[in-house]
Amino acid sequence: MFELLGIPPQALFGQLLLGLINGSFYAILSLGLAVIFGLLNIINFTHGAQYMLGAFVAWFLLQYLGIGYWWALIIAPIAVGITGVILERLMISKLYHLDHLYGLLLTFGIALVIQGLLRNEFGISGLPYSIPPQLAGGQNLGFMFLPNYRGWVVVASLVVCLATWFVIEKTRLGAYLRAATENPTLVGAFGINVPRLVTLTYGFGVALAAFAGVLAAPIYSVNPNMGAELIIVVFAVVVIGGMGSILGAIITGFGLGIIEGLTRVFYPEGSSVVIFVIMAIVLLIKPAGLFGRAA
Repeated sequence: MFELLGIPPQALFGQLLLGLINGSFYAILSLGLAVIFGLLNIINFTHGAQYMLGAFVAWFLLQYLGIGYWWALIIAPIAVGITGVILERLMISKLYHLDHLYGLLLTFGIALVIQGLLRNEFGISGLPYSIPPQLAGGQNLGFMFLPNYRGWVVVASLVVCLATWFVIEKTRLGAYLRAATENPTLVGAFGINVPRLVTLTYGFGVALAAFAGVLAAPIYSVNPNMGAELIIVVFAVVVIGGMGSILGAIITGFGLGIIEGLTRVFYPEGSSVVIFVIMAIVLLIKPAGLFGRAA
């Protein structure tokens, strides 16, 4: 069928794989944004810089301490998550009772500072980060060649996203988090430390971004601009799925990645704008997003 359309199957499935990989990063990054906005009501524009910091921490660990990829998957999210906790306690917590615009401006400014410092130190040329030996090579599926590492990225992202959704929507901890956003005074009356819960939630959202950065390091070059190039698309994904919707972030992230990959096959010129066109259409039809709730 694809030959009739003049499209080699290898090209189609190759672009679908690329779209699925991009969708994996869209999903996990938009999930972190959705967690922070849905539970803290903060538009975290520092998310792209925190994603980039995850990749840089992995590079630092390998370059200076000889700590490889698998440990970096654990250490980098924890380290960047701790910086997020400090940031939330020192700055962001002061803005919870103000308009969303103040949080957006603060986090945007912090992102510019982080990117500027690393750009001044390392420039804009990418720093290489090798694929772990266990995931080198690939599998010949007949209709396409599947690199092992790219398959791992898709599986790891899906597992993390679904685990996060399960914790927030199906566990007692998730119930506490959701209740704290609706009525923090009542939740505090049950002996729960709401400020600590909020701080840890922000740290977890930041850790998700850093985890995505470590996953991205072997695929893309580690450079200070890697987050800035991605965050605008991720915000569009969040808006389409519905601000604060956990399930919407996951489904929309993977779905839009696949749509973007298909667009590269059938209409390459539109691949860079298709997500924004979809966002405009969704906002016209359902301003709260596909999975969002009207205010």
